[in-house]
Amino acid sequence: MFDAVWLNCHAATMADAALGVVEDAAVAVTGGRIAWVGPRAALPAGATRTHDCAGAWLLPGLIDCHTHLVFGGDRAAEFEQRLGGAGYAEIARAGGGILSTVRATRAADEAELRQAALPRLDGLLAEGVTTIEIKSGYGLDLENEFKQLRVARALGEARRVTVRTTLLAAHATPDEYAGRRAEYARHVARDIVPQAVGLADAVDAFADAIAFTNEETGWVFDAARAAGLPVKLHADQLTDQGGPALAAAHGAMSGDHLERANEAGIAAMAAAGTVAVLLPGAALTLRETAHPDVDAMRRHGTRMALSTDMNPGSSPARSLLLMLNLGCSLFRLTVPEALLGVTRHAAAALGLADRGVLAPGMRADLALFAINRPADLCYWMGANPCVGRVVAGA
Repeated sequence: MFDAVWLNCHAATMADAALGVVEDAAVAVTGGRIAWVGPRAALPAGATRTHDCAGAWLLPGLIDCHTHLVFGGDRAAEFEQRLGGAGYAEIARAGGGILSTVRATRAADEAELRQAALPRLDGLLAEGVTTIEIKSGYGLDLENEFKQLRVARALGEARRVTVRTTLLAAHATPDEYAGRRAEYARHVARDIVPQAVGLADAVDAFADAIAFTNEETGWVFDAARAAGLPVKLHADQLTDQGGPALAAAHGAMSGDHLERANEAGIAAMAAAGTVAVLLPGAALTLRETAHPDVDAMRRHGTRMALSTDMNPGSSPARSLLLMLNLGCSLFRLTVPEALLGVTRHAAAALGLADRGVLAPGMRADLALFAINRPADLCYWMGANPCVGRVVAGA
């Protein structure tokens, strides 16, 4: 006897590169896990509850695997500066960029940060998101980094969603360490990372010309691995610094951005099982002419995920569904690549093996969409056809 069955639907199970489509499908759930999925005609009898999907498409719950959703203030003024010709690096060197958000985040208490973040989270949940990663990175000291992580955890308690927290203390060099970047990186590795155990699920770093060197990033990653925390990397967004190879060498779950990554690094990521997280919202906002080498990723079999990179500066993107369109339109992903990128491969980028696919034994996180075919999710811009969301079978 199943706890519940969803009928009168079509399923895109994400079980294969063709999306694992099952027409006239049924999905049965027991104990918060998928117990059966397949053609409705073959469904075994017996369920406590039956849900009529009215012809909707059923997908695994969507996963936004790279966000900076908790922060203070905004940077709309910098948006105007960029429209006037200022570059991202130029704004950062002038004291804007990440450091301006650091000042606003430090000034806000936990209640203020939570109140500001909830509407951003709710918008994603309304689109069918059931799992989200939230980074720190706007505190840049132990007190304020951990404040962000506590708020992120509180969001997961306030809403029906899985929140994975990532410590990103190595995001930029704070004002109090001006001119002493390496010293700050050592401080992060020695004093912040070890104390994040239990509050952070992973550790991230920004390796690029305006952030940290590969050597400095390595110190942080070595500390993370010593503490038993997996790592992720902001890699080669602004320069080709060899970030993907660094991520692969440290067994990173993901290398993110990759606008200027070279093919050798992409091949190393594939060999290491490191997922490439593509962030078209940042490329659009910064008017990037360099885009990730998707062809090289295909050649080497690098798994590609897709995410909002929601943040107040380089990607003020509050819609994962819009990223599906931008991933296809800007980065030339196929529809299956884009949809796998917000389900199966996004789960892998977070080290979550129990979701992202509709299959027996997987967590019953589901999203229902009133669409004619899965491609509609990538085709329409500004539409939200989500008509239902199921988290752990409820």
